[in-house]
Amino acid sequence: MTDPILERIAPLDGLFARLRAAAWDDWRAYTRHAFVRALGDGTLPADSFRHYLVQDYVFLIHFARAYALAAYKSETLADMRSAQAVLAAILDVEMGLHVAYCAEWGIDAATLETAPEAEATIAYTRFVLDAGHAGDVLDLHVALAPCMLGYAEIGLGLAADPATRRDGNPYAPWIAMYSGDEFVAAAHAQAALIDRIAARRGGMARFDHLVALFRRASRLEVRFWDMGLARTT
Repeated sequence: MTDPILERIAPLDGLFARLRAAAWDDWRAYTRHAFVRALGDGTLPADSFRHYLVQDYVFLIHFARAYALAAYKSETLADMRSAQAVLAAILDVEMGLHVAYCAEWGIDAATLETAPEAEATIAYTRFVLDAGHAGDVLDLHVALAPCMLGYAEIGLGLAADPATRRDGNPYAPWIAMYSGDEFVAAAHAQAALIDRIAARRGGMARFDHLVALFRRASRLEVRFWDMGLARTT
């Protein structure tokens, strides 16, 4: 059976697709979370979305650090350049866009800069960084994979879902961003990078270990959504 959404974001015979299948229960809990469904039908409480946006800003800072670590851990100039390109995109483009989008929701830059880091944010970001410090560049990219690749799948899934509210949905711009060609292409490039690194680093020989990393990252994404719904710190 074909999977048109997966085909958009990753090679069907690649490592990401195998990890996704092996961790399907955790992956489904993440990508079909109640927070995600509420984005689609427009029923997510605005305060939950604002709380999520603030913590997502904090997450982006650590996400940038993770890609800086990926550049350091890379074994080829091509992989270093790939990590540097993502790092530059986060620092020079994405964070500015995020600040502007938060302003549309009544969240100013000072609030973002001084926000306390929620426990779910700490747990997720430190797990990713620890995976990179303790392991190699493949471990780090597998721990990072649920973020970019998961958001692409979520965005495309919501965009294609007949149940998604089209008119008057305050979260339509968020869905459009993560289902857009630019973000989906970036996700596909990340999946291809993981395959290239896995070919050099014995990915399939380490598959059980990589599945464990992928599962944990997916579960921490679930906790991040839970944090948004509950508005906990």
